[in-house]
Amino acid sequence: MADHQQRIHPVPDVEASPHTPSAPLFPRDVSKSDHGVPVEERAAPAPALKKRRSRSCCCKFLCWIISLLLILIVAIGITIGILFLVFRPKLPKYSIDGLTVTRFSLSEDNNLSATFNVTVTARNPNKKIGIYYEGGSHVSAWYMDTKLCEGSLPKFYQGHKNTTVLHLPLSGQIQNATELQAVIQEQMQQTGNIPLNLRAKQPVRIKLGKLKLFKVKFKVRCRLVVDRLESNNEIKIVSSSCKFRLRL
Repeated sequence: MADHQQRIHPVPDVEASPHTPSAPLFPRDVSKSDHGVPVEERAAPAPALKKRRSRSCCCKFLCWIISLLLILIVAIGITIGILFLVFRPKLPKYSIDGLTVTRFSLSEDNNLSATFNVTVTARNPNKKIGIYYEGGSHVSAWYMDTKLCEGSLPKFYQGHKNTTVLHLPLSGQIQNATELQAVIQEQMQQTGNIPLNLRAKQPVRIKLGKLKLFKVKFKVRCRLVVDRLESNNEIKIVSSSCKFRLRL
């Protein structure tokens, strides 16, 4: 009886996959973290970088503009300070020293004609500053809110430490002034005083040494109280005060 040898044949693993997978377990654009967890690799979007660059450029431009303005302001302040120390500017002074009423009467059509002659004294207290009084001035006399007459200042140059006396003719006409005339007459009888306002606008040029500057405007307002307001009568000025303003 012949001995039969047992032969062992390999049995294939049924649970094993018949083919080795060729595709990777994770996508190519996904990387693994230290713990094996996939992490997506995302690049920073290009528009965000452009916005940051544009913002930084705007900030630099604004800083440059602000720095330039600060330097300009400091330079102007230093220049004004030097001019002030050198020339010692002082405001001019004005006063009303006389008022003559040559006409103040009603016509047949109830229009009030007024003609004044105002004496104004202008003083320049500066030692190194001259004043050019240019054309285009306007002077007016008012009673309450009613303009009685108007005129202008002459063109002239006022030198250093100079006092100039000006005689200004003012004329005007008010329509339908019967009620106005009655109010003025009543106030004269009750109080013996008539308040008037004198307003002046004068373009001038300032002369610093030999340098003639750009044109500016003077505004002068004077408050007067006179004892009467009648034609061909001597008018007494009870009180007078003037305020000066400068406008570029």
